[in-house]
Amino acid sequence: MPDARAAILDSIRASLSVDSGPVHGSAADYGVLPRTYIRTGKLDSEARLDLFLERLRDYDTHVVETSADSLPQTIASVLRQHDQKNVIAADGLPPEILPGDFAFIPEHAAGLDELNACDGVVTVCAVAIAFTGSIVLTHGPGEGARRLTLVPDRHLCVVRADQVVETVPEAFDRLLPRATHPLTFISGPSATADIEMTRIRGVHGPRFLSVVLVR
Repeated sequence: MPDARAAILDSIRASLSVDSGPVHGSAADYGVLPRTYIRTGKLDSEARLDLFLERLRDYDTHVVETSADSLPQTIASVLRQHDQKNVIAADGLPPEILPGDFAFIPEHAAGLDELNACDGVVTVCAVAIAFTGSIVLTHGPGEGARRLTLVPDRHLCVVRADQVVETVPEAFDRLLPRATHPLTFISGPSATADIEMTRIRGVHGPRFLSVVLVR
């Protein structure tokens, strides 16, 4: 045990030192830290999207692929498939992506009662990560406030193909301009097995997640 402890402490000391000197937390110190992990993906665009979809399905996410021209009809089809009628649309969603024959509740008109009673919400995202099967919200226009994507039971998120990166570092590079924004990372429907190792869905957010990927 002492040898293992010494090895762990040596590793920590090594990771906190640059040129044998301590890291003081400045941008310059941070910039010269060694980064030996994978920072850039190697997959082509099709393989990257396939990995993203595979991860989503592993997490029990409902996945639909569509084109930009067919997006409104696809959104309407997904909502009707799950018998969703009372649906909130995030403020700032491009109006052309929403089906014209569906009566959405605008986010700014939805209070807590409407959030609790609605059948679901529709948003876009800021970026998506293929390796982890995650979508990331910065809660800007079209992405909804945090409560919009945490309280309702169903979340439909529209993801464009060009928003999907392969690795987590690539996602953080894209998120850098919004580094001070609140970020929400979503990897499948909300679930936990903390209590008696029994998987329970909907504890920290929606029980059901649908992702519409626009290729």
